This record gives sequence, structure tokens and C-alpha cells, in this order.
Amino acid sequence: MNAVSDNIVHRVLHQAHVRPASPAYVAMRQGSWQTTDWRTYVHEIRCAAKSMIALGMQRGQRVAILGFNRPEWTIVDIAAMAAGGAPAGIYTTCSATEVQYIVAHSEAPIVLVENAAQLAKVLAVRAQLPQLQHIVLMQGAENAAAPSDNIWSWQQFMAKGADANNDELDRRIDAIEQADLATLIYTSGTTGPPKAVMLSHSNLAWTASTLVDIQGGSPDEVLLSYLPLSHIAEQMASIHVPATIGATVYFAESLEKIPDGLRAARPTLFFGVPRIWEKFHDVMQKKLSEVTGAKKHLLTWARSVASNVHRHKNAGRPVPRILQLQFQLANKLVLHKIKSALGFDRVRQCVTGAAPIAREILEFFTSIDIPISEVYGQSEDSGPTTLNLPGRTKLGTVGVPIPGLQVRIADDGEVMVKGPNVFMGYLKDQAATDEILQDGWMASGDLGAFDRDGFLSITGRKKEIIITAGGKNITPKNIEAEIQRCQHIADAVVIGDRRKFLTVLLTLKPEAIAKFGAAGLRDDIQAAIDAANAHLARVEQVKKFTVLPDPFSTETGEYTPTMKLRRSAIAKKYAAQIDAMYAGAE
Repeated sequence: MNAVSDNIVHRVLHQAHVRPASPAYVAMRQGSWQTTDWRTYVHEIRCAAKSMIALGMQRGQRVAILGFNRPEWTIVDIAAMAAGGAPAGIYTTCSATEVQYIVAHSEAPIVLVENAAQLAKVLAVRAQLPQLQHIVLMQGAENAAAPSDNIWSWQQFMAKGADANNDELDRRIDAIEQADLATLIYTSGTTGPPKAVMLSHSNLAWTASTLVDIQGGSPDEVLLSYLPLSHIAEQMASIHVPATIGATVYFAESLEKIPDGLRAARPTLFFGVPRIWEKFHDVMQKKLSEVTGAKKHLLTWARSVASNVHRHKNAGRPVPRILQLQFQLANKLVLHKIKSALGFDRVRQCVTGAAPIAREILEFFTSIDIPISEVYGQSEDSGPTTLNLPGRTKLGTVGVPIPGLQVRIADDGEVMVKGPNVFMGYLKDQAATDEILQDGWMASGDLGAFDRDGFLSITGRKKEIIITAGGKNITPKNIEAEIQRCQHIADAVVIGDRRKFLTVLLTLKPEAIAKFGAAGLRDDIQAAIDAANAHLARVEQVKKFTVLPDPFSTETGEYTPTMKLRRSAIAKKYAAQIDAMYAGAE
């Protein structure tokens, strides 16, 4: 495959040629896990692409996708590229108004929806979408709508292309150029409407190949798809990297059934956002704390050995022979059993990204021989900017720049990136494009610093800087991380913009509320804030706190679909509680 024709579509076709009978994906069908090989996967992709063409899709048009991770999602994603267009994913948590915005903005003539609930969103705004010509339902949603000329079941849709001539599709595939638009990634919109990140075929292919070069990879790799496929990180994990190496992807049934999916897939590669790792941590920590007697001493020893082994590996140092022998014994007696219970007995690479993660979480998983590499990046550079590499890892940092990228810190502390994975710009938003792309460099919007060993730490977001009434610039991220060291606290949101002092809104973990109640934890919370304040300058210290009665969620608007805090929405929603903390003080 030459460099000119190297793209994700050609890589998928190549996998069907070199390993036609090998498993491409595994999905739950009628109560059991069913495997589809690469030959069949490519046949499905080609049928879907020919169906799009038969329905009138032109080169350069987009196809919107609204649903949870399913084979149909990735089939249509790659088919849209094969037909000369580009997919545009929509988060399942989006409202009907948000769905309408993305379908209209992308000018998609076709939208794929998962079920009746997602279809209802599209139908609610159908009158405002004159360019939308066809709605396709995923498998199992055949009864979601009455028969219609523009609503197709999956079987009806695929039948349109089953017997169609291959010539036009082949011409479109051959016409794909590296600089062409390959996919639209709609940002989750922490402020304002989402922007459409335009990624080229070259962006996707280069990034997937680079990740494989860094982390290794073979057709034997297995991954679990469960994070939103509208996000570039999950697309890399579920579509682009598997297309590059011929790996197998399991599709989780739902977020609630991730543990079942893990035990079924036993992945070799696994990507999780911090919220996922935190949930695993809370469950595992509780179970391990219940171990007593001789087993507890054995567990403590095994975890100490694992931590010591990975300290050597992270620093690129050889593991001493005696420590290797201890680790083999610890793994046999303790660690393998823990990993097997989670479905991580085959995992060789775990990654976290999309948001900051507490060092304590990383240290915990390292101690049970599940080391997690922290990655940093954004949709605008196809996912990765820096990564903790095998043999070059430093916990608490987001690693070193991936090979082929230039990363520097601007005079104001902003992280700047240049390289082959930097995006084409924002669709229909030249002003925003000009703001982020500066003389060939991409302005990340994040504040960071390199240490003397070349490891990057992210210290905050430029737009999240708090400017107090006294004119002091404060980054809330580090303060919140200190407060969240308290085992009972789920979220901490520091408040103080144009105020005389800082306060914080807190949510508690459900198990803490069930066991102690919010009132019973006030002393522990105050102790956590006092401990955090001890490490902070006076102007950065938190003076008051309020515990909110309910946890944050995407459904209630405090999180984006990628589990980032919507700070402006939180400040607006809890304005009364915030004002109460400042009553009489300003």
C-alpha cells in the first residue's frame, strides 16, 4: 500500500484480504456473543456504502450517526468514508435541539439512529431539517417507526446496496485523497454550541500508525468498545487502530454492562476516562479492604512487589532478578486472580485520557499490576499530543510528545502543537479556525509546563482561569485535585471569579452518603480542605464549601458526554448556593 492511497478505508479492505476469516468484531446477539470475520465486515461496509450511493449520497456529503457503540456505528462510519463522504457522530446524551443543530450544521442527508428514543429526537425536529432525506435504524429497532419512504430498517437499508454494481463505489474509494475530509468530530461544548473538528484521511492514518509504532500491536489484540464513538479517542480505539493492525473489537452491551464486556473480551488494550478508573478503583478498594489475616499480609506484599517492579520499568531500568522472581510468585498467588476477576488478565496496555486523573488512582492500579499510561490531547490533533511511553513513564504527568510532533509552551503558558495530526480547521467557522491555528501551530487552550526530563504536566485551562476581585489569576484544577484526595468527595468545583475569596461546590460519592450522610462527613471534608489549603498560597485557599444534594451527571447537565465539568452550567444552576457562601462577606 503506497503512502498516497494509505487511509482507513484501504486498511480495512486490506485486512479482509490478508486475514478474511479472522475475527473483526464480536457483539451480543440474541443472548450470546457472536463473531463476525473481516471478510463479512468488509462486505457489510461495502453494502452500506453502496446503499448510501443508491439513496443519492454525493461525494463530500456527511452521514450523521446517533447511537451507542454498535457494529452498525462503525460500519456506517467507514462506509461514509468509502462513499467519498464523512461521518458525523452525535452523542446519545444530546437533546433534540442539539441533534437538530449537528444534523443541520453537517448538512447530512442520511442519519443512522440506534433505537426509538434516539429516533424520537430526530422526528421532533424533522421539520427543521429540509436537507435530511433518509433515516436508517440500527438492528432491533425495526418497530421504532411506522413504515415510511424515508425511514429504513437496517435490513431494508443494506438490501439497497446488496446487489448494486461495485464500479461506482470502487471509483469513489480510489478517488480518496489524503487531504480530503475523513470525519467530523463535534466538540462536546463546555461553552457555546459544539464546533465541528475536520480531520483528514492523512490525520487519521498517521495518528493510528504512530500509536501502533509506539505501543506495538498485532492482529491478536482485543479491545472493548464502550466510550462514546462520537469522540476521537474511542474512534481511534474502535475503528482506526483495529483497521491498521487487524485487531478484534468487542462491543459492550451498555455502560452498565462494562464488567460483563470486560470478562467476555479479556482485552489486551483498554482505554478508559478517569471516571471509569475511579469507579473500578472504588469497587476494588472496597473488596481489598475486606481481606483480613494472613491473606491481607500476602496482598500487601504482592502489591508492594508490583509497585516496585513498575517503578523500575517506568524509569527504563532492568528489573533485578530477585524482584522478578518475587513478582512471578506474587502474580501466581494474588495478582493474576485480581486481574482475572476484572477481565484484565490479558491486558498489556491500559490508557487514560480526556480529563485529569488523580495520582492515587494510578498508583493503586500499578500496585495490582494494571499500570495505566496517561495520554493528553484533543480532537483538534486527532487525539494524542503526549503519552507516557513504555520505559519512559512518570506518574502525575501526561508524558512526552509522541514522535513526529513538536510541542512547546507559549509565553503565557499555553501548550502549542505542530505536526501531521493537527486538524484541517473547524467546519463553517473560519474565525475560530484562525484563532486556534497560529503560524502552523495549534493553540491547545491548555496551560502546561515541561519538567527537566521532558514530561508535560497540564496545570489548567486558559478559559477556566479564575480572576479574583483582587486581580489574582488562579487555576482551579490543582486546588480541586487536592480537595478530591478526600475519599468521600466525588467532584469539587472551585468558585471565585470576581470574588474576594475562593469557595467550592462539592458532591459526595453515593456510598459515602449511604454510610455517613452529608452532615456526618462535614468534619472529614473540612479536614480535606484544610490539608489542601496548607499546600496553597493564601489567595488560593478555599474559605467555604457547600455539599450539593445530588451527584453530577451528563443527564442533569454538569458533565459533557466525555465527562468534563461544564463549569458555566454549574455556576448558573447552583447560583443560589454560591451566593449563599458569599452572603454578607462581599
